[in-house]
Amino acid sequence: MTLPVKIAVSGARGHMGRAILSALADDPAFTHVCSIGRTGGDGLVDRSVAIETADVILDFSTASAAAELAELCAERNGPALVIGATGFEADELERINRAASKVAIVRSGNFSIGVNMLVGLVAQVAGTLPAETWDIEILEAHHRRKVDAPSGTALMLGEAAADGRGVALSSVERRSRDGMTGERPAGEIGFSVIRGGGIVGEHSVMFAAGEEVLTLSHSALDRGMFARGALAAARWVMGRAPGEYDMQDVLGLTRK
Repeated sequence: MTLPVKIAVSGARGHMGRAILSALADDPAFTHVCSIGRTGGDGLVDRSVAIETADVILDFSTASAAAELAELCAERNGPALVIGATGFEADELERINRAASKVAIVRSGNFSIGVNMLVGLVAQVAGTLPAETWDIEILEAHHRRKVDAPSGTALMLGEAAADGRGVALSSVERRSRDGMTGERPAGEIGFSVIRGGGIVGEHSVMFAAGEEVLTLSHSALDRGMFARGALAAARWVMGRAPGEYDMQDVLGLTRK
């Protein structure tokens, strides 16, 4: 791998984008070549410029913009992508999956090392505790400006719990409860969402049985940890074969 790695940032004006720019400035292994805007101007460049100049593009923009960018990179067989945008629709995920046949893409709802360790633990516990007697609830809290719910991280944790039980999350998830909902069915995975103030990120997975409760949790204290994880993903994905990867791959934690 040739150093420094040339990085372009999409979504540079957002919270995560600014954290990444700060981390780039402190790490000599990388150089920031440009930030992307749909029309350029005001210090931003068009996506075509970034595609021509960067080794890796870090995207923390929106789900629709990330899907479009993945397709553009695939058309030109590069550069590699690290996607941290969340709130994807099914068709957008499919577009990214198709693009990954031409370029290497790391996509994750969370780039924290601690969160990705939590993902592995949740899968392990869910696979051990019987669904008939242990209910799973996922609670997440974020700042008031976050636009998607549940968070990408909460959905990662839900997928891990479902994987541990050998089921599809879509077949057992409950996104909300209101009114006369009836008795909870066995095996259901529930989600609860809090939005308020400046909360960086709080995630808990509760395993509740009749006589005891086990809770696994993670608290984010500073966005710098996400930025450092995203840069680790950028370093890892450069030169990789085409495919869609996640932080479990980057950290060597992929479940077998």
